[in-house]
Amino acid sequence: MTSVTNSKGVLILVIGDVLAYIVSLILTLAVRYGEIPSAALLSIHVMAFSILFVIFLLVSFSAGLYDKQMALIRGRIQGLLIRVQIVNALIGIIFFYFAPVSIAPKANLFIYFVISTLVLLIWRMVMFPVVSVTRKQNAVIVGAGPDMSDLYDEIDENVRYGLTFRKHIIPVASVDQTVAAIAAAVKEYRASIIVADLHNHVVESAMPYLYSLIFSGTQIIEASKLYEAIFDRIPVSMVGERWLVENSGTALGNRTVYDGLKRLTDIVIAAVGGLVSLIFYPFVILAIKLDDAGSIFITQDRIGKNGKLIKIVKFRSMSGNDQGKYGVSGQTKNVVTRVGRFIRNTRIDELPQLWNVLRGDLSMVGPRPELPALVNVYEKEVAFYNARHLVKPGLCGWAQIYHENHPHHSVDSNEARNKLYYDLYYIKNRSFMLDLKIILRTMQILMKRVGR
Repeated sequence: MTSVTNSKGVLILVIGDVLAYIVSLILTLAVRYGEIPSAALLSIHVMAFSILFVIFLLVSFSAGLYDKQMALIRGRIQGLLIRVQIVNALIGIIFFYFAPVSIAPKANLFIYFVISTLVLLIWRMVMFPVVSVTRKQNAVIVGAGPDMSDLYDEIDENVRYGLTFRKHIIPVASVDQTVAAIAAAVKEYRASIIVADLHNHVVESAMPYLYSLIFSGTQIIEASKLYEAIFDRIPVSMVGERWLVENSGTALGNRTVYDGLKRLTDIVIAAVGGLVSLIFYPFVILAIKLDDAGSIFITQDRIGKNGKLIKIVKFRSMSGNDQGKYGVSGQTKNVVTRVGRFIRNTRIDELPQLWNVLRGDLSMVGPRPELPALVNVYEKEVAFYNARHLVKPGLCGWAQIYHENHPHHSVDSNEARNKLYYDLYYIKNRSFMLDLKIILRTMQILMKRVGR
């Protein structure tokens, strides 16, 4: 996707999406009836779909399809667009089956979402680059520290992004000197975008100057938002008391609709999944017994929401159950069994936790609950580690998808710290769309493992 740096670009996207909805409806009727739809038939369907079109736009806005920082990142649009279409399809089904508005036959709805997804992808990936600005935009990055350097290195001269950093300005103690450096860089490189670390106290003091640049057409992007969109985690330098206070509303605020929908989704998935999973229980039980004749299940204490102790049940995958008390004197070494290796890779060992979800100890999506012994260590060695306990832990999580080096059955404060920044990303951005992405991505990963 190409760069969209002003309201004109966003307007082009909105108009294009609406036209894509209408074209998709015409193609749907043509496919369904084998001819170009008559004005009367088209009028009936446009009236029925018009309300949905407005809802689809609202969903797209909520999902970030029109966010400027997301628009600068090429290659991300396909997955986000498909997830939005899945949500739109669910809304469409509910709308036409339960609302007084009606269309017949209902097969038209299924055909429409298949066609509209293809049309939207063609519009966004092929046609939009032609009608919008295609050249990379010159940008200046203002900020200090390894996070800013990582952002600079990732974007600089990388074809995936719609901008090129021409200058990295490291703020100095003098606000006037920093402002002068920004002004000189903007003039020299004709920069249309400034990516600034607004949490830096010097940059914050230069805010009046940055504000004045807006009126000359320069776009100011907060570095942390662009960092999150690219790396899918919270930048280390941003995490502190201020950040946690600013984002506490996301974790602790009254979000009745989201929380209610999330709990309803948990109950439905856990109930259906739990009943279906019972089919596999005899085979897993037999395999574990034939492997080492040991116990079938283990129960472990984990840390849940607000630091409360919860008990989770798993199929045993190791030679014993040490309750996570690693290195205790006189304790025999606990190793993964042959069957345990398979049920771990496929996450079959966690099927009994669906009943924990149904009971309310866990959610389907959230930070994975950690063992008390490890939490005791990490809360001392990793700053703000207890912030991950602000929300209910989950059966699958953002960190499980994107953090590669999970510390398994050992203490690793460095990797626990890295994992925390992914968990904080989820806590800050959690939404129905993000939960759906995590569930779909987890299913994709599991299917790849099973297919090996």
